[in-house]
Amino acid sequence: MLLHIVARGRIGRSPEADLLDRYMKRVTWPTRVTELPDSGGRMPDLPAQSRRVLLDETGNVLSSMAFAQTLGRWRDDGVREARFEIGAADGFSASERAGADLLLSFGRATWPHLLARAMLAEQLFRAVSILANHPYHREG
Repeated sequence: MLLHIVARGRIGRSPEADLLDRYMKRVTWPTRVTELPDSGGRMPDLPAQSRRVLLDETGNVLSSMAFAQTLGRWRDDGVREARFEIGAADGFSASERAGADLLLSFGRATWPHLLARAMLAEQLFRAVSILANHPYHREG
């Protein structure tokens, strides 16, 4: 299953970009990161058998284990792509939220978009590690 981050705004060369790259390189599943301008730009086509996840402050706060279980279930169900969208500064519209398979939040605090990308990449790495029974994640 492809893990695809689609984010509004350019990350450029920055410590956040280095952190994003560090974690994405550790993920053993296929990955892709697509950047779009803050407004406009063409959203990549979403293949059939895909799931669309919006990072949104109103979303569900999942533990790392629950997040991994969700990805594992999607993988086992034959999902081809799990797309994780990070919106522009004003977030997503109500219709965009309604069309998502999952609204995901990293807590009730507001996080900078560049940092949210790195946090998402780390959680993807952690989830894949959990599913592979790798000792990176420690419960308890």
